[in-house]
Amino acid sequence: MVTEIKTTAQTPIIYPESDGQPMAENTEQFRWIVTIQGGIDALFKDDPNVFVAGDLLWYPVEGNNKLRVAPDVMVAIGRPKVKRGSYLQWEEDDIAPQVVFEVLSPGNTLTEMAKKLDFYQRYGVEEYYIYI
Repeated sequence: MVTEIKTTAQTPIIYPESDGQPMAENTEQFRWIVTIQGGIDALFKDDPNVFVAGDLLWYPVEGNNKLRVAPDVMVAIGRPKVKRGSYLQWEEDDIAPQVVFEVLSPGNTLTEMAKKLDFYQRYGVEEYYIYI
């Protein structure tokens, strides 16, 4: 007797590298994001295991490409300085960015920032800084 085993091919999940949102709403916000990212990156320039990024999509959970955020600046200690299209936490030894910076713009709302705080707390960020 022959038994047929049916398998279904899973469609690979795509984790977009862009959310279609601008990095900043104005030149001052952009300047602060670049200054913070550049300053922290310079501080750790000789440490190959501190990854610093600006406006990079972070996906904390494998299999869910809707659960994501792009912090203005994030720091992941224990991760190598390599080029990434996005930060897929499960491919990063499950290390969440430990530090996140957000630079407020006129379009940010208190509700939006509270949601970000909740996201960051839920997925392992240890320090969260908001620049006004």
